[in-house]
Amino acid sequence: MIHILGGGLAGCEAAWQVARAGHRAVLYEMRPVRQTPAHKSGNLAELVCSNSLKSDARDTASWLLKQELRRLGSLAMSAAEASRVPGGHALTVDREVFSREIEKATEAEPLIEVRREEVSTLPEGEITIVATGPLTSEALAADIGRRTGSDGLFFYDSISPIVDAETIDHAKVFAASRYGKSLDGGDDYLNCPFTKEEYERFLDALMGAESATAHIPDDAALQKGNAAFFEACLPIEELARRGRDTLRFGPMKPVGLEDPRTGRRPYAVVQLRQESLRAGSHNLVGFQNYMRFPEQKRVFRMIPGLENAEFLRYGQIHRNTFVNGPELLACTLQWKAEPRIFFAGQISGVEGYVESMATGLIAGRHAVTLARGETPEAPPRATAIGSLCAYIAGADPRHYQPANISFDLLPPLDDETRKRFRHDKRARHAEVCRRAEVALDQYLGAYVRAR
Repeated sequence: MIHILGGGLAGCEAAWQVARAGHRAVLYEMRPVRQTPAHKSGNLAELVCSNSLKSDARDTASWLLKQELRRLGSLAMSAAEASRVPGGHALTVDREVFSREIEKATEAEPLIEVRREEVSTLPEGEITIVATGPLTSEALAADIGRRTGSDGLFFYDSISPIVDAETIDHAKVFAASRYGKSLDGGDDYLNCPFTKEEYERFLDALMGAESATAHIPDDAALQKGNAAFFEACLPIEELARRGRDTLRFGPMKPVGLEDPRTGRRPYAVVQLRQESLRAGSHNLVGFQNYMRFPEQKRVFRMIPGLENAEFLRYGQIHRNTFVNGPELLACTLQWKAEPRIFFAGQISGVEGYVESMATGLIAGRHAVTLARGETPEAPPRATAIGSLCAYIAGADPRHYQPANISFDLLPPLDDETRKRFRHDKRARHAEVCRRAEVALDQYLGAYVRAR
């Protein structure tokens, strides 16, 4: 028997994979016995925020992940096809039909038992998949926090934007570490320098930007600056409202930096930090915020050097319980200290519906492998699913932030291939997808032979 905590996308997908492999799955869901601040029903796999599963246009990163799920026999992707509604290039679904399709399939599967009850502690000595999502109950979160340590569990998600490195104007930025200090002696940051006039225009745009709509009361409290937790990690809008120079003495402070082209210290700077496992992307350091995504694009393109930037992820601040994956988890999504326990979905450190499905699917398959007395093996790094798992386990634990799938998570192409497609980004993306499909073919072949 394999225990699965949480009846969301990851939990339902995990239970389906376990059952289809011939093992019994017990799926625990506390709703409707106990509701969360965000959910509206007690349905399994309820979509809370949007009805979009993002782009399904060929050779996009989101399409690649969905294609892998389809080929791996995903229940959620089958439900998405059955509930699809017009949405342009996006895969959009009728929420109620989508949830009903998953619930119907789950209830009809004799090897899945659904128990409507809250689980307050992790089962001892049992193979367990924790997929309780970003609104994990206080009791279970406390138990996980106690067992993982004070640095193992986060209760709020403070995410800075990530920009595609290829879209940075390197003629306007300079590489340097503050006071020339670096662990390896190099220039660890790209610095976007502001004049006084540029800073004032940026500040006015920032303070006038429209905020995102809060989904739950906790998020609304954060937007009003009522959460003491964020005093050391406040959204930049809140800092700006405390005075026009607050940002210049905070995340945009220019001290210890000299622009080599002018020989002078800039009036203010935005620092860009390379993402360790995200090839070709940079993080806007300290720029967590709660602006609407279109507003972030408009305002952040006022930063010198980012006028034509493409954002791989926008900033957010919201309630989100997730573990520090690089500290705690292996690429197989197993807890290193207790390998019989897996984490999947948003609690493992992924963002997005499809990403949650993917980690649930892999955790379910790996739990079955473990139940058979075998050793789980992570999916190939060249695949989208394998890259998600590699990010969860291998990102910098000091700066770990949840991730959506994007091409910068997958391994970069070799230099020769990049040169061949230097002026054709679509061709580069198509080649990454082709490489991923080959790797998945090999993975599926090995999986079938092992069975």
